[in-house]
Amino acid sequence: MVAAVLALMTVPAFAAGEAAEGPSMYGSFWALVPPLVAIVLALVTKQAYASLFLGVVVGGLFVCEFAPIPTLDTVLNVGLVDSIAGNAGIFLFLVLLGIIVALVNASGASAAFGRWAEKNIKTKTGAMLATFVLGVLIFIDDYFNCLTVGSVMRPVTDKHQISRAKLAYIIDATAAPICMIAPVSSWAAAVAVATDGLDVGYTGIELFVRAIPYNFYSLLMLVFIVAITLMKFDYGPMRRHEWNAINKNDLFTEGERVESVEVKFNEKSKIMDLVLPVIVLIFCCAFAMIYVGGFFDGVDFITAFSDTDATVALPWGAIIALVFTIIYLICRKLITFKDAKRYSYRLWTYSRRRRLLVAYKLLGV
Repeated sequence: MVAAVLALMTVPAFAAGEAAEGPSMYGSFWALVPPLVAIVLALVTKQAYASLFLGVVVGGLFVCEFAPIPTLDTVLNVGLVDSIAGNAGIFLFLVLLGIIVALVNASGASAAFGRWAEKNIKTKTGAMLATFVLGVLIFIDDYFNCLTVGSVMRPVTDKHQISRAKLAYIIDATAAPICMIAPVSSWAAAVAVATDGLDVGYTGIELFVRAIPYNFYSLLMLVFIVAITLMKFDYGPMRRHEWNAINKNDLFTEGERVESVEVKFNEKSKIMDLVLPVIVLIFCCAFAMIYVGGFFDGVDFITAFSDTDATVALPWGAIIALVFTIIYLICRKLITFKDAKRYSYRLWTYSRRRRLLVAYKLLGV
């Protein structure tokens, strides 16, 4: 997600190019060169942050017609400072989201679903569908999705001789697509901010929602996962992995055999302890969006949702959902107030370290 936000920093540079004096490369083929430079360098060097930064520099050179001092000013003030300032609300939302995720995992709520699945899922097809369903339910963040679903469902899929390759494919092919079409998710927040400055007649979040029916990759991938599960169809290398899992009880076939990290176990936790915080987060973020959009000032619902500011609404919704999650889990005696403070501090410290790490990488330290 940090890399995605950094990639967005090239957008203001292109926008500034439209208003630059003299011949402008805005709207021409040359406007594609900075992102292409970033993508090619990232693929060749495997250094995403440095490649993205060089893409920003190339964009600044084009905007300022290769004048060194104006380029430096544009890269620093337009490409970096303004972009980070504009995305501060999204950074805060992601940190709050991470704290909620950590608290839910610490309460044992994720493991509760795994216990239920082990008792009630009797077939291999059912295990794969349960993996898919859990992935759909945890749509707020693709990383949280992969980590949680993998840890929770691994014992269930191992029991039904589903190869690790097949498990990884189902998880990954569900996590990203469902996050890419969920209006309340880390992906939606990043895309809304990236597109908010475009002159298309819609706000960033409204454009994201309107584009969902045209997100064919995400929609078709979800259908594909269900289809190959029900049809029990495998092809290519996956067929070999599944054959070895069924006939040789070899769940790995190849590669390093690393066990995933187990989620917290708590006998008192229930599935509702996982579902309820997610539902509250969705409701609070949706409520905050229409509130910021002016719904309670007499504006109709559609207009309020269209005119909302996701950088303000999403952090507000996440803060309310976080407070609810802490109070709820403490009342359920799944965590203590001390636990809540510890996990919140760890996530906040980690987020600061990530920001420093990004800065060091950009500077080549």
